Amino acid sequence: MSQKQKPAADLGYAEALEELETILRELEGDHVDVDRLTDRVTRARELIGRCRERIGDARVQIEQVVAGLDA
Repeated sequence: MSQKQKPAADLGYAEALEELETILRELEGDHVDVDRLTDRVTRARELIGRCRERIGDARVQIEQVVAGLDA
């Protein structure tokens, strides 16, 4: 992990998604640095996990709000 890079667990959804998009652009580019490829794919996996976690958290909160409306 680079010095500037936050742990994935410390990122919000928007930050993680933005970094994922950056990684995707890098990987789709003409000049993929093979020496960094494993690191970038590993980081992408961490970010995808974080995004899924945030979506799951949001879903639970929404279900609680909706349940509260029915009460």
